[in-house]
Amino acid sequence: MSNYIISIIIAFLIFSIVIIFHELGHFWLAKANGIRVNEFCLGFGPALLKFQKGETQYSIRLLPFGGACMMEGEDEESEDNRAFCKKSVWARMSVVFAGPLFNFIMAFVFAFILISCIGIDKPVLTGVGEGTAAEEAGLQEGDEIVKINQTSIHFARELNNYSMFHAKKMQEPVTITYVRDGEKNTLELTPRKDADSGKYLMGIAYSVQLREKGNILHNLKYSVYEVRYWIYSTIESLKLLVTGQLSFNDLSGPVGIVKNMGDTYQKSVSTDGLGYAALNMLNWAVLLAANLGVMNLLPFPALDGGRLVFLLIEAIRRKKVNQNVEAYVNMIGMGLLFLLMFVVMFNDIRKLF
Repeated sequence: MSNYIISIIIAFLIFSIVIIFHELGHFWLAKANGIRVNEFCLGFGPALLKFQKGETQYSIRLLPFGGACMMEGEDEESEDNRAFCKKSVWARMSVVFAGPLFNFIMAFVFAFILISCIGIDKPVLTGVGEGTAAEEAGLQEGDEIVKINQTSIHFARELNNYSMFHAKKMQEPVTITYVRDGEKNTLELTPRKDADSGKYLMGIAYSVQLREKGNILHNLKYSVYEVRYWIYSTIESLKLLVTGQLSFNDLSGPVGIVKNMGDTYQKSVSTDGLGYAALNMLNWAVLLAANLGVMNLLPFPALDGGRLVFLLIEAIRRKKVNQNVEAYVNMIGMGLLFLLMFVVMFNDIRKLF
């Protein structure tokens, strides 16, 4: 079997694990609240493999882009006392929120393993450009940047992210907090516009390859920062997309993600070996888990966030939203999501050629 096919299989497996863990959150909280689960499936469309265990059918379906935990009375009226619709609003909210929460937990666990193996990319400067704003302000090689304006910095990659996500602020004076010889200092610099890229740059150099390992408590703390980093990156990327600073072509759906994961695996195997390739796949799992958690919390119909909006309205009004209305809105939302997924998938396939 070629490395290319192996890499695609591995990518699909990681994608599936992330989805399954999300649905397990719904499943376990449903069981904990005494809700009947009719089916637990990976994928959509016709069933390729299925079996019954107790009251629940478990299945793998043809289209491996998603999954579902189908509960009795979730989208329709039911007289079953164990139906989703019969439970308290807080019980239902806990079941819905559990999916994204489990993704964040998964991201944290995988981040801890990753950081324990390779450490963190400390935001330490590897150089300062001659004649740049950073040099004139007094920054030096070896300085550790811990804050830019009011944004805390924990990783070297966050230095690049700040410039990308705060492009307008980079056109104004920036306050830098850094550590030198164990002492925390603060200075102000004004980024300068680069003639080639058109971006406003501070003139600092850093490397995500320079890593530092720590003890268990250090790794636990930075695992939280790692998950926060991916959550923040996802939210800020969505803002750039909505404001038109990112184009539709910058989007990647399941096909594009699987291809990128496969490319990463092949490159890692050829240059650094299987061990490093496994760590890169673990990093992808952290990214996907955090991303899926955020995307599902968006207040859009059919997503967990959309369902939480209806439940929050019910909690405030102390009266259920008409279930037929909610089901109709969710059906429209699901249709729009499938349409978006189809368009993004077509765009992914187009970019392959």
